[in-house]
Amino acid sequence: MPTFSTYELPIWAFFLIMVATVLISLRLGYWTGILRRERTEGEPEGPIGGVVGATLGLLAFMLAFTFGVTANRLDARKQLLLDEVNTLGTAALRSDLLPEPHRAECRALLRRYVDARVRGTSDFSKLMESLQETEQIQRELWSHGVALARADMNSDIGALFIESLNSVVEIHNSRLTVALQYRIPKVIWCVLILLTFLSMAAVGYQFGIIGRCSVAEIVILALSFSLVVVLIADLDRGAQGLLKVNQQPMIDLQNRLSQV
Repeated sequence: MPTFSTYELPIWAFFLIMVATVLISLRLGYWTGILRRERTEGEPEGPIGGVVGATLGLLAFMLAFTFGVTANRLDARKQLLLDEVNTLGTAALRSDLLPEPHRAECRALLRRYVDARVRGTSDFSKLMESLQETEQIQRELWSHGVALARADMNSDIGALFIESLNSVVEIHNSRLTVALQYRIPKVIWCVLILLTFLSMAAVGYQFGIIGRCSVAEIVILALSFSLVVVLIADLDRGAQGLLKVNQQPMIDLQNRLSQV
């Protein structure tokens, strides 16, 4: 898993750091503009406005790009959840066709599997324990599939059940990869934060050249840009973030399996 600090910091701490970064860059830019204005007795606003507009445009592009990446990952996590629910539901239905004792044991294993998935997604501190349990259950389910295949190599029912188990394993690996391993690269984070600093410094510099700096404007800028960056960071955290995929489909499946 990534070790970049944005994943390790609490989201509120990252928000405060971004606010401080924007405020410091604005203030540095403002005082630089004031000094420049005093030395040159004013400076044409056209070139400065163009530079500020260009840097803000680049920042807007980077924000839109990174937000799009994280939003697409959120959609992918939603789709993978539905795929896993459908796959587990199909495996449970096909297990009813198995001969005993495989039928009862596989049904019990699938119930445990779903329980572990719900437990891991509802409490991130239990996620690793849940993943270990699900992988152990996968091995136990596969042992049943192997036993069925060896008992009757031409069994259509056994082949269908094994196909379902393959899908369960594939979906599990896909959800694990998308939720925990696919992250915005560190270099993009560095460029985004640096570009935020430079853009806000350019805005502050223009304020200094003009000789006007409103506290309300500075606060609004700091909060606005910080909120957007923090939203991207939260989406990028996947299962660790505040914005999580609704697990109700998996909970519904858990309820259905517990009633059988």
